[in-house]
Formats: sequence, structure tokens, C-alpha cells
Amino acid sequence: MPLTMNREVFITCAVTGSGATQDRSPHVPRSPQQIADSAIAAAKAGAAVVHCHVRDPETGKPSRSLDYYREVTDRIRDAEVDVVLNLTAGMGGDIVFGGVEKPLPAVAGTDMIGATERVAHIAECLPEICTLDCGTMNFAEADYVMTNTPGMLTAMGRMMTEMGVKPEVEAFDTGHLWYAKQLVADGILEPDVLVQLCMGVPWGAPDDLNTFIAMVNNVPDTWTFSAFGLGRNQMAYVAAAVLAGGNVRVGLEDNLWMEKGVLAENWQLVDRAGTIIENLGARVIGPAEVREKLGLVKRAPK
Repeated sequence: MPLTMNREVFITCAVTGSGATQDRSPHVPRSPQQIADSAIAAAKAGAAVVHCHVRDPETGKPSRSLDYYREVTDRIRDAEVDVVLNLTAGMGGDIVFGGVEKPLPAVAGTDMIGATERVAHIAECLPEICTLDCGTMNFAEADYVMTNTPGMLTAMGRMMTEMGVKPEVEAFDTGHLWYAKQLVADGILEPDVLVQLCMGVPWGAPDDLNTFIAMVNNVPDTWTFSAFGLGRNQMAYVAAAVLAGGNVRVGLEDNLWMEKGVLAENWQLVDRAGTIIENLGARVIGPAEVREKLGLVKRAPK
């Protein structure tokens, strides 16, 4: 299909993620206050949406602590700047096998919990958006598998929809988009799907443009998509996403650098993305317009 440039673009800032990046840059926020402060700074720089994980404040390792999520939510909601809140629901689907000769039992690093527990923080914090990783994949490390079965995704997607929180489908490959379409056909997700095209994440879709266009061509016209690329290709994907008709995501979850040898802060990445978008002749839209566009409702946490 012919590609039509997006002229009204929203920026999502992925603030901290759950990767082992906390010791590679002092700017990766760890504590709830640091995460919230970094999200607020990103919003002031032009991010309409902030996507947040939480970490153990002492070690920086990823966490599922409900208290941490609640503190991040409260701090962002109490800030003087408005922003759409997007919380991850990707934690709790991690299997690390024991090795090629004795894969079971699973070993340290495994974190597998039920659907209700995986969305417990969503039910309490009530963000406008939460993520739904729409598939299972080998994820970088040798024996680690990101595990999201059809049954799990059906249960989680239904819970999100019933809560009034919009799922953002995280698509790491074309098959994930295929299954998202099935979730719509089954009545689990509303037809106006929000999807994030995750490019260059080992071992999902590589970040070459042919694969990216294949991903875009698998997004129905009634859906809204954003896209990002990891590392040095983050800013190139800002331009590519806009030209392909989408929105953009930047942030320290996906890239630590402004340029070679210069570590970035989240607000700087957002500011640079905004400059690229405007130089392409598009307009960066804010949180109120995003809520109207996506049918989102801002609510106080329980």
C-alpha cells in the first residue's frame, strides 16, 4: 500500500525499561522518584506519553512491586505537567531454561505468574494505556524466553479492556500482529488497536527498512501505530515512523546515547525527536490531543 506521512505525531518516551542498562549509564532512573522525575522532564520536553517500568531502587534490577508502580503513578499524576501514562504489563512472563542438556527445571531469572497478578498494578494505578506483548520469542540471552501464550494474552487482554485501560500491542514480529488481529476478531480487543512496532530487538524483527515496511503493511488502516529502533538507529526510526504514517518512541529503555561517547537523558532524546518531526514538516501533538485521538480517559488511581 502507498505510505502516507503522518502530519500530527505523538512522542512516547520509554523511560527506564527492564533491561540490564542500569549500570551502563547514570541517567537510567532506578527509584520511583527518579523514574517519575525523568518522565515529567520528558513530558516537559514534548512527550505526550510516558511508558514506565519500575526497578529496585538499590540494585536497579527490574521489579513488579505494586508500591513502586503506585508511587510512580502518584508522582506523575500530581505533576504540574499533563502526560498520558502507559505502564508495562510485560513482567511475569519470563522463563530461563536450565541449559541445552537439562532445560528443566527452570533456573534463576524465571518469573512466571498468573494473568491477574500480571495486571494487578494496572487495576490499581489505572493508567490510560498498558502494554500487551503479543507473542512469545527468544529474547537475546541464550536460554531466556519471553513467554506470552494465546491463553495468557486472551485473559490479560480481556482484563485490560474490562478495566477501561487501552492495551498497546507490542509487536516484535509480523506474527504478533497476526495474533493481535485474532484478538480483535475474538472480541478481546476493541477494533481501534494501538500498536507499537518494536524493531531490532533480538531475536524479533530486524530493523532494516524492508522488514519495517512489511510490519507497517500488516497494520490495518483503522489501527494507530508507533515504532522504534534500538540503539544507534533510534533517531533514524523517528523519521522512518513518521514517513510511514506512524508515531514515534524514544527513551533510555531503547537507547542510552545522544551520539558516540555522549550519554543521553530522556528529555534530550524527546527534544531531539521533536526537532526531527518538525523538520519533516509534521506537528508534535500533546496529551489532550492523544486522549481524543485514541479515546483515552484520564483517571485517578484507586
